[in-house]
Amino acid sequence: MTAGPHFLPYGRHLIDDDDVAAVTAVLRGGALTTGPAIPAFEAALAAATGARHAVACGNGTEALHLAVVGLGLGPGDWVVVPAVTFVATANAVRLAGAEVVFADVAADTGLITAETAAAAAARADGPVRAVLPVHLAGQFGDLPALAELAGARGWTVIEDACHAVGSRYDLGAGVAGAVGDGRWAAATAFSFHPVKTIAMGEGGAVTTNDPALARRLTRLRSHGVTRDAGEFLEPGQAFAANGRSHPWYYEMVELGFNYRVSDLQCALGLSQLAKLESFAARRRMLVEQYTTLLAPLAPRVRPLAGTPGVTAAWHLQVVLIDFEALGTSRDAVMAALHAAGIGSQVHYLPVPWQPYYRRRYPLASLPGAARYYARTLSLPLHPGMTGNDVGRVVAALGAALPA
Repeated sequence: MTAGPHFLPYGRHLIDDDDVAAVTAVLRGGALTTGPAIPAFEAALAAATGARHAVACGNGTEALHLAVVGLGLGPGDWVVVPAVTFVATANAVRLAGAEVVFADVAADTGLITAETAAAAAARADGPVRAVLPVHLAGQFGDLPALAELAGARGWTVIEDACHAVGSRYDLGAGVAGAVGDGRWAAATAFSFHPVKTIAMGEGGAVTTNDPALARRLTRLRSHGVTRDAGEFLEPGQAFAANGRSHPWYYEMVELGFNYRVSDLQCALGLSQLAKLESFAARRRMLVEQYTTLLAPLAPRVRPLAGTPGVTAAWHLQVVLIDFEALGTSRDAVMAALHAAGIGSQVHYLPVPWQPYYRRRYPLASLPGAARYYARTLSLPLHPGMTGNDVGRVVAALGAALPA
């Protein structure tokens, strides 16, 4: 009996022998956590993004929370968050005690704009202190315009780049770099979940160009504890008679978290990071194949358009389908794809529609987010896929849609 085609999930990691060897070396070494793999990974990530500093942590949500808390946001502050994102973006703000005001997004990209951010700020019931643009699917939003708006209004910009490690931009006139380089943001949060461009099992990081913020983030990820004598606040108990700090001494100088990352994770991340460019290139090639093969399905199906001047490390292969106009439902299309051995997903139900946020804030009119959500569908995209896999997905999608 011949086996059927393998199941294609919408996303997954790709682990090679060198990744296994890197983790094995840590297992056979002297440190499973708080060891040398962590600063090595942080240095490599800073170099890859062009940032001066990187602080690794346990996952992307922790990265967002560290950035929000590290930048001093808290009770009484309001933060603009796009309506289309994973709940973690808004949750990080709430976990810090600040309030969220949701911004609409462009209906064809899912991205926040300076105009929608300004409109959201007008609905806030208190002073807006920050905006968290999200690089949905690996795209790069209009950060120059958002940064200009933020600068004029005294807001902090924190990038949620959990989808976008490896994405680059070239906007002309020498304005070029990588997502996370800190050109327009005080901090950038990344995720290294297995479905992301590089995998650490679970993992995250914050990049910044501010050395004081990097030090604070490092302290916050480990209970607010420091062993740096220059940061000690209680000299009477910190220092011996000879003026040196006690060798066993540490201080908890503020309330922090246990957001540490292990050497196992960072060893895997360091190995994967060495393949970032090849993984990103592979994803771009697969997206190009999708674009070519999906063309005959237009106008029923339209791939998510790329942002001009951006070389995205695509995290998701998003297509926009007007299910209602076609006389079908997204549920039916996803079921047909699944029956053909193809996984799909929806990114995302607008966060203000989630029960927690519905109860907390008045439901604003967000037509762009509603329109984007009604049409969005994520198809399989991961570096282990082949061109034949792309052809199989497109054929199954075409068969699932009414003519």
